[in-house]
Amino acid sequence: MDSIKKLTELFRNFPTIGARTAGRFVFYLINQPKESIDDLILALQELKNSVKLCSFCFNPFEAEGNFCPICSDSSRNKQILCVVEKEADLLSIENTKKYKGFYFILGGTVTLKNSDGTNLRIKELQDRVKKSTLLEIIIALNPTPEGISTSVLVERALKELPLGHRSTGELQSPTLKITHLAKGLPVGGELEYADEETLESAFEGRK
Repeated sequence: MDSIKKLTELFRNFPTIGARTAGRFVFYLINQPKESIDDLILALQELKNSVKLCSFCFNPFEAEGNFCPICSDSSRNKQILCVVEKEADLLSIENTKKYKGFYFILGGTVTLKNSDGTNLRIKELQDRVKKSTLLEIIIALNPTPEGISTSVLVERALKELPLGHRSTGELQSPTLKITHLAKGLPVGGELEYADEETLESAFEGRK
């Protein structure tokens, strides 16, 4: 496989990138000076070497320690957890500056190939909840067919937990409330592209 075709195929693996756009990327790079290509290569290497995943929420970050700045913030509400599909959704919610709890990134949604959710961090989410004193979990997934199916899967997995005997074996939280975002988000839309007012209303009206 020649280098143009190989790089085009690699770009096609990017989300929402089709063959035509991937080809444009390749020919754009061909016309760039060598210094620009070297800078891009260096930035990619630094990205892979410097960025790590938070041990609690799986959000990528670049800093000392095992927890991202959000999970390290002692002022945030430790009794609320917001479950999102991907990092971009977390950023969209953070930009509203209204939500002050913690997050958990599932890492995707159910698919035709993985309808049982084996591609998701369901087990890790259950472990987080069992070791916590959470009072509410907000399932904030996209109102797409895949997102709705994943929401059902996540809620079922949470309801399977012996919530009365978490962490120390004692009753720490009598009830764990599981909520979903209000229907203000357009059906088939994505949190990543929702405006801040829509997201804020969806959070306020969750049930």
